Amino acid sequence: MQAQVYDSGMQKTPHGFHHVAFACRDLQETVSFYEGLGFPLVHTEVSGVEGHFLRHVFFDTGDGSCIAFFELHGVGENADWSSDLASSTGTPVWVNHVAFRADEARQQQAREHMDARGVEPLMEIDHGWCHSLYYVDPNKIMIEFCRDTPGIVADAEHAHAKLVAVPSAP
Repeated sequence: MQAQVYDSGMQKTPHGFHHVAFACRDLQETVSFYEGLGFPLVHTEVSGVEGHFLRHVFFDTGDGSCIAFFELHGVGENADWSSDLASSTGTPVWVNHVAFRADEARQQQAREHMDARGVEPLMEIDHGWCHSLYYVDPNKIMIEFCRDTPGIVADAEHAHAKLVAVPSAP
């Protein structure tokens, strides 16, 4: 029997992300977290040999791209490695994060799922151009459910001008 190639049904373009990958500490906890939020596990790879192997898992994010995680077992990682991007880079948790496109219903579904597990949002912010609902996954990676309100209005000239802007004191 020939395996079927996974197809999310979404139109794929030659631009954008295919997948973004991170390390995970607890694979089962990671699978439970992302599947519970509605991101189905669509592919798992296992390579190496006993004692020195990895598992690479992929979750469909709904647009044909995936968020992926590595579970590592003696393949070059330091004994004290951390999946916590913020502490390993010395930055606040909100700096390195993954933002999933959402509408109001998707944000509500995520909120209800997390509320049922006693997990409060890390923060919820109306940025003026989008409304964001933030949580931290089991690997201490911040995820965002981002709803455009109305979204980014492209203005390259203004964006380039702000590259050198410094806010004034209040």
